[in-house]
Amino acid sequence: MGASGLTADQALSAWLEHLAHERRLSPRTLEAYGHIGRLYVAFLARHRGGPLSATELGGVTAAEVRAHLAERRSGDRPLNARSLSQTLAAIRGFHAFLDRRLGVASPQMALVRGPRVKPSLPRPVTEDQAKGLLHEPEADPDTEPWEAARDRAVLTLLYGCGLRISEALSLKRSDAPLPESLRILGKGGKTRIVPVLPQVQAATDAYLDAQPFVLDPEQALFRARRGGPLSARHVQATVQRLRGRLGLPASATPHALRHSFATHLLGAGADLRSIQELLGHASLSTTQKYTQVDAARLLAAYAQAHPRD
Repeated sequence: MGASGLTADQALSAWLEHLAHERRLSPRTLEAYGHIGRLYVAFLARHRGGPLSATELGGVTAAEVRAHLAERRSGDRPLNARSLSQTLAAIRGFHAFLDRRLGVASPQMALVRGPRVKPSLPRPVTEDQAKGLLHEPEADPDTEPWEAARDRAVLTLLYGCGLRISEALSLKRSDAPLPESLRILGKGGKTRIVPVLPQVQAATDAYLDAQPFVLDPEQALFRARRGGPLSARHVQATVQRLRGRLGLPASATPHALRHSFATHLLGAGADLRSIQELLGHASLSTTQKYTQVDAARLLAAYAQAHPRD
């Protein structure tokens, strides 16, 4: 593929197609990258006084990129440092695609530095809080018994297997009853093998026995009240409702259960490389954040057990 005859908008579309079909990014990530790319190309068109060709994108200056970031930082919806850093990362990815696939290098991109972002640590829930979230659905009087079993099964997969919401909801009817290990297709099309604890198998079996639908093997395993596939939004809303009843902080989210899976394994003596494989992290540095979480937890426990006063 070459840049000859392509507009900047067409080059952007080609990049998004690459991300969707070759990188296999999630629809939500693609939507975010598309939004960032369209704002960036539109800014350059305004700045240059008209639409750009794909070839002209190679002449973008560091000053233009900085001006665009400044605009995003001070607009109607100003971005914080972390969002600005993500915006710059997406723009860099777009220009890297232009260079690699279209032969349009952008040498000035190397001169742009992003804002300093203090790395945030994962915010897991405690073991007792996790257990509370897993058992609370059955105590909800407004939920049908099969829906409570479903919610418990989904949350048990997040905590017991370290799955992302999308990974748990991607399970098909043919995957259940769950075997002793699951083959999970994660981010970027990366496959990993995840052991399945007996408690996870039991929770899924209980849902399967209680749910009222006749499902084809290729249909989604977890179903909504009217029979359609269960959505990630429902899982998030369920946990929000449950944490309110349990008095848990706002950091108690579905994804926090995945963090807790890793942190509690680390506390029990699991090595980082094994946790990296179980979570499907591409880089060990991502997994290493959990060592800081565990150290913080140990220090807090020490301070509580050995007060200075």
